Amino acid sequence: MTGKTPPVKSNHERFKPEKPGWEARGSEGPVKPAPFGYVRAASLDQVFDLLARYGEDARVLAGGQSLIPSLNLRLSAPAVLIDINGLEELAGIAVDDGGIRIGALTRQRALGDSREIGEIAPLLAMAMPYIAHPAVRNRGTIGGSIAYADPAAELPACAVALGATIELCGRDGPRTVEAAAFFRGLYETDLRPGEVVSAVSVPRSEPGWCSAIAELARRHGDYAIVGLAAHARVEGAALSDVRLAFFGVGGQPVRASAAAAVLEGRAIDQAAVAAAQDALEDDLQPSSDLQANAATKLHLARVLTARVLAQLAEEAR
Repeated sequence: MTGKTPPVKSNHERFKPEKPGWEARGSEGPVKPAPFGYVRAASLDQVFDLLARYGEDARVLAGGQSLIPSLNLRLSAPAVLIDINGLEELAGIAVDDGGIRIGALTRQRALGDSREIGEIAPLLAMAMPYIAHPAVRNRGTIGGSIAYADPAAELPACAVALGATIELCGRDGPRTVEAAAFFRGLYETDLRPGEVVSAVSVPRSEPGWCSAIAELARRHGDYAIVGLAAHARVEGAALSDVRLAFFGVGGQPVRASAAAAVLEGRAIDQAAVAAAQDALEDDLQPSSDLQANAATKLHLARVLTARVLAQLAEEAR
């Protein structure tokens, strides 16, 4: 890095309590974050320096649509926020012969508006209406969603279904990880200390590939109780290379490999759908949570399997 690192500014004065002891008032008091420092990064080198200096006490701010609520609820209390929104090299959509590369700071709204995304990776465009609300998609980024790795989020599952590659960068240089290997558990990823997500690359699909997505939530815009992103090749009436990525049923996107196997080479008919639904017993071991118990989640996964396979059949037609 060249030049001086600007001083870390604190939000303490900005969030100065109106009355003493407000921190202990719980839900009756204002919901505000603990004091933290703030730096608007001018370069990736500066980001790497700050991550090296603060380690686990630093958080990277992209869209902030998940991070800021967690700060306000004091589920996270970093020493410093590193704002990367000024790093233009991390934004934008580029197309080449191999597929499409989406910079980490590309807003979710742009995924839905992009003609290139609609042609090369339509599953990402299909997912947009399910993600929260327009105000959130205006600020939320693809890299932020991938790095945060919420198990009920749409974009990580889409990345797995599409066979995407996650591009990472750090002081030791860039590296790439297949999406299926990047998500490792509940909010756990293959990101190493000092690294940030720089882009998501999606391979170009040959003619015959179709995508579909569906989810069930209590209200539109809520996180999914259960969701399913699918990508498959349809040859005539038969499916091949089926990828079914469930979300909301585990600590990370879950590939339903047994269900995909029974669909291989088969036409999408009632018998094939029923066989795939039955195979989910081997693929999914959902845990009960505040939204639904495990049995309900498994039932909803069966429902979504039928809906998504019907979508694939319609896409093929």
